[in-house]
Amino acid sequence: MKTSAVIVCAGNSTRMGGVNKILLPLGERKVIGVTMQAFQQCESITEIVIVARESDIPAIQEEAKAAGITKLAACTTGGSTRQESVINGIKKISKETELVAIHDGARPLVKPEHIEKVIKDASVFGGATLGVPVKDTIKTVDGGLIIDTPPRSSLYITQTPQIFKRTLYFEGIDFALEHGLDFTDDCQLVEAIGGKVAMTVGDYTNIKITTPEDIAIAEVLLKQAKE
Repeated sequence: MKTSAVIVCAGNSTRMGGVNKILLPLGERKVIGVTMQAFQQCESITEIVIVARESDIPAIQEEAKAAGITKLAACTTGGSTRQESVINGIKKISKETELVAIHDGARPLVKPEHIEKVIKDASVFGGATLGVPVKDTIKTVDGGLIIDTPPRSSLYITQTPQIFKRTLYFEGIDFALEHGLDFTDDCQLVEAIGGKVAMTVGDYTNIKITTPEDIAIAEVLLKQAKE
């Protein structure tokens, strides 16, 4: 199934001291370059759409060229929320697209084989997301006091890409807009209309670069992956 990747990197980078994390060096490339390369190497991905701050688009386009990215179809600006940014990206995908893969630009270490796994699951169930089982015991807290301990066996850390059949995702967007809902997670759009979303198990190296120390961790993981 023809799959378009919408890579979202329109955040304000407040936890990085105002420095856009996707333009930080990582290995021989920048963060966004490593991210794009993962989707470039994935056979099922037919095109890449980048959603970013307008001021960052020239640098992203330059990095795409330097990283040998031939699947970059469009760059567009983000909205005031993540949901708005994704919608802006969706508007740029090809009419022939059957599956939409939404990914955080700040997750550069996603593996092409894991992207393929999510695509396969999404084509069967309608939707799928990459994720991993939680390692720690999770507590529900209210007013500073523990009120519940959910069973760890049923808890997963949700990552990206999150991939959906185009028609199903568009239905979720319509529902959210009609009811004034704004979701921070794309699976919620499909969950809200009763759609099925599979949890595709990936690995713990698919970290999201959020704080300065995450770059150092990503450097180590990237080096290990190349050994």
